[in-house]
Parts: sequence; structure tokens; C-alpha cells
Amino acid sequence: DGYLMFAIHAADGAFIKAGGGNNKASGGTYTEVLDFHTGDSAEVRKPMTYSFSIKNDELGLSSRGNTEVVKETWKKVDDATSALSGAWRFGARVNDEGVAGQRRGAASPRQTMKILSGKYFQWAAFNSETKQCSGTGGGTYKLQDNQYTETIRFFSRDNSRVGISLTFECKLTGSDWYHKGKGTTGNPVSEVWGRVK
Repeated sequence: DGYLMFAIHAADGAFIKAGGGNNKASGGTYTEVLDFHTGDSAEVRKPMTYSFSIKNDELGLSSRGNTEVVKETWKKVDDATSALSGAWRFGARVNDEGVAGQRRGAASPRQTMKILSGKYFQWAAFNSETKQCSGTGGGTYKLQDNQYTETIRFFSRDNSRVGISLTFECKLTGSDWYHKGKGTTGNPVSEVWGRVK
């Protein structure tokens, strides 16, 4: 709720474009303000307003008051939820002594966000001041017995990573999500993420 991400990629995982940011729906009107857009940085921070309808697990969007006419239909693909469902903000790296350095908060222009449904995830790293996205990726995930496993379906920086799975130790403490394992390069990763409310 309140945050969205989208990605367009080919069946083989070849990355095309992605975007994400804040959204709000009220009284048949849907508005989004993007934090990043890999295809067109001019779309960042430009409010887009649509009329919307939901019918038979489909979301219909029609542009409203914008110069370009847009009509889109999105099909719901996931009704499931998990303890990780929602939006998360990267907080800090974690070492043996605990959180290393100051946690990154909502006011920082540099953000790394991750959104999870019941079985899908997407992350993006971006700078809202420069309107640049340094990377995004996503796919499916499983959470079982304190293990979080991602299987990559698209990755903007390196298409050769598509299809690999990464497993992390996972711990939820209040609104914090700690995970530890190895990243796509094989290097150790130990991080804390904060739930975005």
C-alpha cells in the first residue's frame, strides 16, 4: 500500500525498463509520483493521474488530465501474503558488532527499495535528486524456516544473472528485516531493511 514498482522484461529475462514510486487511490482516481524510471528520467517526480476500475482481478487505468492518452489493463497474479509482504527500505550494512554506520532514512536522496507480494519481489536503487536509477531486479521468492530464497527473473545490470537463486538467513525483529548470505557477485551480504509504513 502506498508504493509501487513495475518492470518490463522479455520472457528470457532481457531487461527493457522499470519504474517505481509513491501512489494513492481514492474515489476512482489513482495518482502516482515516480522516484525512478529507467526509460525516461523526465517522468520522475511528475505526478500522473488516472481514472481506475477493478473488475475480475483486473485493474484498468485511463489517463486523466495528462497530455498523453494512456489506457492500461493489469492482471492480478498473486493473492498470497507472507511475513515479508510490503515495501522495505534499505537501512544499513550489518557486521559482527551490529549495524555499521548510520541507517539511511526516508529523507536521503539515495534509496534502495524492495517490494514483496506473497511470492514476487522487485528492488531498485535510485537517487531522487539526480533522477538516476543505478539498478533494479526482481523475480520470485520463498520464505521458509528463517530462510529467504530469491530466484532472479530480470536484472537491469547483468542479464547473465537471470535464473540464479540466492538464499539468505532471514530474521524479522519488529519493523526490521535482517538478511545475510551471498549476493549475485558471490560476495557476502549482511543488511538490515526497515518496513515502509
